This record gives sequence, C-alpha cells and structure tokens, in this order.
Amino acid sequence: MTAILERSFKVLEHLSGHPEGRALSALSAELEMPLSATHRLLSELVRYGYVRQDQSHGDYMLTIKLVSLGLSFLSNSGIVDVAQPLLDRLAVASGELVRLAVVDGDELTFVAKAQGATRGLRYDPDMGLSVNLSCSSAGHAWLSTMTDEQALQLVAKQGFGQPEDFGPKAPTTVKALLVFLRAARKRGFSMINEVFSPAMTAMAAPVRGAHGGVIGVITIAGPLVRLTEERMLALGPQLLAAADDVARASGASALFRRRA
Repeated sequence: MTAILERSFKVLEHLSGHPEGRALSALSAELEMPLSATHRLLSELVRYGYVRQDQSHGDYMLTIKLVSLGLSFLSNSGIVDVAQPLLDRLAVASGELVRLAVVDGDELTFVAKAQGATRGLRYDPDMGLSVNLSCSSAGHAWLSTMTDEQALQLVAKQGFGQPEDFGPKAPTTVKALLVFLRAARKRGFSMINEVFSPAMTAMAAPVRGAHGGVIGVITIAGPLVRLTEERMLALGPQLLAAADDVARASGASALFRRRA
C-alpha cells in the first residue's frame, strides 16, 4: 500500500509540472516505473477524478480537483482572509511582489500574494510551491530562526539548489549558506541578490506565533534594477512591521492557531 501511495503521489507531482499533459510512455520513462504499473495508477487516478485523459491525443493531465482541495483548505483555514489586507498594504508601500509562505512540517509553501508593481518589470512566479530553503529569501529567513545545526539538517534533507537551476550566486556549500543566515539573524530579515533567480532580488522576515514559534514568512521580491540593496535596507522596517501585524492577526486563522 505504501508503495502504491508513493507512486501515486509521484505521478501527481510530476503531472503538476506538465499542464499540457504527458503520454503514458513518457510518464513511465520519466518516473522510472513499469509501463503496466503506470497505466494502472493513472486509471485509478482518472477514476477518482484527479487525472483526465485527453481524448484527442491520449495524454494524461491533472484535473482541477487538487487545486480545488487546496483552495478550499486555505479558505476554511482563514489564512488568506487574515493576511491579504496586510500583504496588499506592504505591496503598495514597496511597489513589488509580496508573498506569504506558511511553515508546513519541514517545508515552506507560498499561500498568498499581492502585486505592488504597476509598471515596468513584474516578478510573479507560480504560487503554491514548496520553497527551496538554500536559495530563497523565505528559506533563509526561516532557517535564520534556528540554530546552525537545525538549519543545516533541513537543508541536507532537501538538498542544495544549484546555480544552473536558480541564480548565479546560489550558495552550494555549508560555509556559503551560513554567511546568509548569520547576516539575516543580525538584521532581523534576509536579503538575497541573484540567488533565487538571475537579475532578481528578494528579502524576507519570519512571522512568529503567540508562543514564539515561526508560523510563516513574508517576502518582498523584484528586479535587481529596482529592488536594490539600498532599497531593501530601507524597506526593512516596513517588512518587519508587516510580519508583526500578521503575527498579531494570526489568532483569527485556525491553521495559524495550531502552529502558534
């Protein structure tokens, strides 16, 4: 049963990266699963409504059922209702993309955002993604609230991101990562420059619950030409204030109460 569940989730996760769909043979090869087993899993996922097969070319793709479950969960938890006005306010003040990620076990996942850029370059990556801890401002902000040993254990579990997949300044060693984490601890928020993506910068501050535990992270991200190091330092107090505001309001969210 465990193997079947693991394979099913692998199929769902893989299809999430291919909205155009994938052929049975391609899925089998890419997931290194036998063709017959892949077909059986897909048939069950189709039966339960999580996957559909395109009638014209036979490729398999996700339905919106998983998205609907996620949106329903977020709506019922009250997270977006609590955070959205505060994110909107920070987005207007910064003129950049502001996002909220929540701590979920050993991972951070983005759940809400506000776009403050009204002209020029607009940075707006996909939502609902598990955050890479070693190569993101959100990851650095969260890790900076831990001891070095705790932080490195989480990174070792997830793995270092590589510059070819992220930005040219992505840290790939323990020593390089600790430089970022210690700087974030000192100033109270993280800052990165071409770490997550080329020509992009970002900053993030942790959101602490009523009992001091970190329940989430707020980020500001934008193009390097606009969100310079000087600009990020100037925005630091507003970012920290927004994190405090979300922390104070977190009691209104059932999910945040459980994590506080």
